[in-house]
Amino acid sequence: MTMPFVVPRGPELEPATWPAYGLTTLTVVPLVWRRRAPLAVLLAVIAASALYRLALEGPGQPLPYTGLVCLYTIAVLSPPWKRLAAGILVTVAVPVSVWLNTQSARELTFSLFVFGAAYAFGRLTDARQRAHRVDAERAAARERARIAREMHDILSHAVSLMIVQAEAGPVAVRAAPERAEAAFDAISATGRDAMVQLRRMLGVLREDASGPAAPRAPQPDLADLPALLERVRSGGLSVGYATEGGVRALPAATGASVYRIVQEALTNVVKHARARTVDVRLAHADGVLRVTVTDDGRGPQGGPGGHGLVGIRERAAAHGGTARTGPGPDGRGFEVRVLLPVRTEGER
Repeated sequence: MTMPFVVPRGPELEPATWPAYGLTTLTVVPLVWRRRAPLAVLLAVIAASALYRLALEGPGQPLPYTGLVCLYTIAVLSPPWKRLAAGILVTVAVPVSVWLNTQSARELTFSLFVFGAAYAFGRLTDARQRAHRVDAERAAARERARIAREMHDILSHAVSLMIVQAEAGPVAVRAAPERAEAAFDAISATGRDAMVQLRRMLGVLREDASGPAAPRAPQPDLADLPALLERVRSGGLSVGYATEGGVRALPAATGASVYRIVQEALTNVVKHARARTVDVRLAHADGVLRVTVTDDGRGPQGGPGGHGLVGIRERAAAHGGTARTGPGPDGRGFEVRVLLPVRTEGER
């Protein structure tokens, strides 16, 4: 149908009446609700089209675009039983419509093809959307695991050091009061540092735009290792630190992972090893960073376990590296060995 107000109809064509335009409009308006009730909208469109063809005998016929849109929407949003009902309805309605219009096999074949294509595109869209949802859920699960691992490392390290300092406090009060004061200062400093790191991490999770802005700060990296080692020394453990190949600037994610690996290894030493000394070594060579944490404690038979070593392996694997644990040199103590392929900031 053409709009007579824009393009006048020829004298040989049947006149376009307002009832005809009204029914044509009724085949389009229901699309507003197609996402809420797609099957009901399809029924309404078919009913309006049939009424137009059977009751008015208006010029031409309404184009089937609205039916295609309805069938596509049903294929995307509806459960199987509604899709089956829509398929049966279209399979019946299309041949009837063609028979009432031209009775042409060519038109029937074309109509079935375009409706089938609309349904197929709808199912492809649904599959793509479900794949995107799965990817989003997996990404969310990975992020939850990362946050849980970070919180475990922060809390486990801080609580372990605070327990060691608190246990040493009563003895120091009796034997050396000045050491007791240092122990309490170390407990306070460790607690404050843990709170800062937790606020930094949990602040990222706050998405309330109406509230105050979440505090943001870089994740710890290699530059923060000396302060970490000093806190461990304050508990009475002798900690050595050495680097080979020079200290180089690493990508932020790699630097943070190295910090957390060393932190978790030292936490395990404090909690489980009963060691007197521990050595931390970082070696850069041929695009590989080797991180080694070795103690002189009880060794693997009484060594660390649980989530700590799992977290170290996961962090190494996330950067394409490996993590191995076992007895230290000459079978004494416990050693954590991590190899990370790295690219420094200058090699980007």
